[in-house]
Amino acid sequence: MPRQVFGPRAWAEFLPLAAAYHALRRLPLDTAIRLGATLGALAASLDRINRPVALRNLEIAFPESDFQYRLKIFRSSYRNWGRVAAEWCHIEDFNAHNIRQFVSIEGFENLLRAKEISRSSGIVLVSGHFGNFELLQVAAALYGFPVTLIHRPLRNPIIDRMVNRARLRYGNRSLPRRGAGLSALRLLKQGGLVGVAADLDVRRGVFVNFFSLPASTTESPARLALASGAPLLPVFIVREARHAKHRIVIFPAIPVVTNGGSGKDTVVREATQRFTSVFEEMIRRYPDHWNWIHRRWKTRPNGEARFY
Repeated sequence: MPRQVFGPRAWAEFLPLAAAYHALRRLPLDTAIRLGATLGALAASLDRINRPVALRNLEIAFPESDFQYRLKIFRSSYRNWGRVAAEWCHIEDFNAHNIRQFVSIEGFENLLRAKEISRSSGIVLVSGHFGNFELLQVAAALYGFPVTLIHRPLRNPIIDRMVNRARLRYGNRSLPRRGAGLSALRLLKQGGLVGVAADLDVRRGVFVNFFSLPASTTESPARLALASGAPLLPVFIVREARHAKHRIVIFPAIPVVTNGGSGKDTVVREATQRFTSVFEEMIRRYPDHWNWIHRRWKTRPNGEARFY
C-alpha cells in the first residue's frame, strides 16, 4: 500500500483536483472530452519526469519501432487519459436509461458461458488500467452486473473517497486489497462477480512473460478462481474514435482447475500467463489505452538488475 498523506498536504493535492472536476463537470460531455484531450497533450509535453519510463516501456513492447512511433504512442496515451478524466467528471450522467448510447458489449456470450461453467460459484473478472476502466465498472453495474472491486487505496484518503463514491454507484462494492481474500471467496461462493486489476508490478508475484520480458504479476485472480471454482474472465473497455462511445470486450473464460499432472502453483502460473497474454494482445491493438508511465517491469527475477 502506498504511503498515505494527511492533513494540509492531502488537501493541497485534493483542492486543484476538485476545481478541475467542477470546471469540466459544467461543460457538455463532448466539449469536456475535447478539452480533456487537449489538457492531456499539454501534460505530455510538460511531463519530463515520467517520459523516460514510458519510452523505456515502449521500447520493451515495440522494439521494432522507431523513437518517433513510440513518442507518438506516449502522446496519444496522455490524450486518452485526458478524455478519461473528463468522462470521470461526468460519471453521474450515465444511468440505466442511457448507458447503451455510450457503452456496447462485445462477447456477451462469453459472460453467459462463464456463468454456465461456474455453476453456483461466481466469476473472477480480471482486467487492468486500460481504456476508461472507471466507466467499465459503472457500466457493468448499469447493465445489471454489479461488481465487487478489489482495490489498492490511493495514497490520498480524500481523493480515495471521491474516487470510490464514483465507482460504487449503482450497486458496485469495494474491498481494500489487504485482507480481501476471505471476503472475496465468500462473495464468489454466493455467485457474485469479483473484479481485480492485474496489470501492475507487484513485489511478491509470479513472473510471466509480458511483451517477451518477465514481469512480476499478481497471482490473486487465479488463486481466487482456483479456491472458489470460479472461472477467470478477461474484460476490457475500448474507446470508439475520440468520443464518449465505448465497447466492453469480454474474452472467453480461462478455466483455473487442477488436474492429475499439474500442481496448484503450476495452474496458477499458467492461468496468470494466459490472462497476461490476452492483455498484451489488447495493448498491441490499442496502445494508447494503457498506462505506459507505470514501472511495469520494476521487480526483476533474482540476480537480474533493475533498469528504471
